[in-house]
Amino acid sequence: MRMARMVDVSRKKDVKRTAIATGRILLSKESIDAIRKGKVKKGDVIGASQLAGIQAAKDTSKLLPFCHQIPLTAIDVDLKASDDCVTVESTVTANYKTGVEMEALVATTAALLNVWDMVKYLEKDEKGQYPHTRISDIRVVSKRKGRS
Repeated sequence: MRMARMVDVSRKKDVKRTAIATGRILLSKESIDAIRKGKVKKGDVIGASQLAGIQAAKDTSKLLPFCHQIPLTAIDVDLKASDDCVTVESTVTANYKTGVEMEALVATTAALLNVWDMVKYLEKDEKGQYPHTRISDIRVVSKRKGRS
């Protein structure tokens, strides 16, 4: 049985790489209204979740043991509230030897988790459960390598 290892990318050239990942969290109308009106007890859900996503992208190699420590050059985490959900789109860019898909996925996931954490008191039912809240559709929608 072979031991797990990090792939050696030292012979590869640095290339501009960008990845975009999206996901969403389904929420109650009460939670969406509180987010839009700035009435969530923990504060600004959109701003805090953007920061959570940015920090998570930077820490991806600490969470996933075989991811390289990539010198990221740009991270953009965008959140939008609609009638029944908050959608996150994370764009991550680096000039490096390997792609940034994991960083974009981790940013999106962390932002979504932060939304849940901040509104969970609004989402709980009378038994303390979350019957309607769910995170879904996390995926890479685009990755680019090189100039295009």
